[in-house]
Amino acid sequence: MKITRRDVLASAVALPAAVALPGRAKAETAFIAKPGSWRAFEIVTRIEVTKPEGKVQAWIPVPSVNEAEWFKSGESTWVAANAEAAIKTDAKSGAKMLHAVWPEGTSAPVVEVTSRFSSRDRSINLSAPPSATTISAEDRMRYTAATELIPVTGLVKETADKITAGASSDLDKARKIYNWVVDNTFRNPKTRGCGLGDITFLLKSGDLSGKCADLNALFVGLARASGLPARDIYGLRVAPSKFGYKSLGPSTAVVTKSQHCRADVFVDGYDWIPADPADVRKVVLEEPPGNLPLSDAKVSAARQTLFGAYEMNWLAYNFASDVALPGSSGPKIAFLMYPQAETAAGRLDCLDPDAMKYTIMAKELTT
Repeated sequence: MKITRRDVLASAVALPAAVALPGRAKAETAFIAKPGSWRAFEIVTRIEVTKPEGKVQAWIPVPSVNEAEWFKSGESTWVAANAEAAIKTDAKSGAKMLHAVWPEGTSAPVVEVTSRFSSRDRSINLSAPPSATTISAEDRMRYTAATELIPVTGLVKETADKITAGASSDLDKARKIYNWVVDNTFRNPKTRGCGLGDITFLLKSGDLSGKCADLNALFVGLARASGLPARDIYGLRVAPSKFGYKSLGPSTAVVTKSQHCRADVFVDGYDWIPADPADVRKVVLEEPPGNLPLSDAKVSAARQTLFGAYEMNWLAYNFASDVALPGSSGPKIAFLMYPQAETAAGRLDCLDPDAMKYTIMAKELTT
């Protein structure tokens, strides 16, 4: 893929200081996410393996992120008849999952997991003078390192260097990368699930399309290649957007297909900065009436807000990548955002309802 000087300069164009949303619906308000009251939620994940063979195993992600300002993981409980089940933790990332094992001969393996968590909107003041905020050397190394699908050298590094050329600060670098991803990528409705997150394929092919696991992984990889700590956060939308965005929240309590990963980039003095270029592209494609231009007021508002803030109608499962499922005979998975299952015949396709049925229900709790 060839990146021209015009591409890079276009990505760095400053956005207006404030953007108002058009009055398409009475429920819409300005998209300004900022810390407020905490909200409590409960999700129930139910898995049924419809074609069991030999020993059957399942792995269900549970909330395992704890951030004092915006997310608190609560208790997870489960029912799994005839199974040995326990919460397991990925040693590298701290991601938690319920691991259930049914012995050979189990006719109908079923597990139901109930998890609770609390969240509130996030916002970082990007106009504030830098403070002494920093991260540990261990975390800096972890979040600038390559993963199997997110390299930080070669074409990724070359692309990042072109995008960030002339940047005046690390914050400017992060913003240039965010704007470049928004300007140059597209949400592909035909992509299965949330995508694969293979950023080398995206850049080599020149086909910069996909869904959140692709587009936000591209942001993370370009940031890491620029020396900025960055991380994917894998999660699930659990409630409608209070800002009137139909595309940025489920419309019912059934959230089985509402998985969504987000991204953070760390800039010294500013802490972890939320960044979700993939959701800007989701607004472009899916917000009624659909296929909106980048100049649309609603797109512009999302673009401005989603670098520095998140609406937390969303569950954060983990920051994990290259996850080895405990007890599995299959390969690592790139990320743990979907329930997984395996029989004696091998790993099941978590997006194939004929092989593995699951539902996820969400509700907000009153306290």
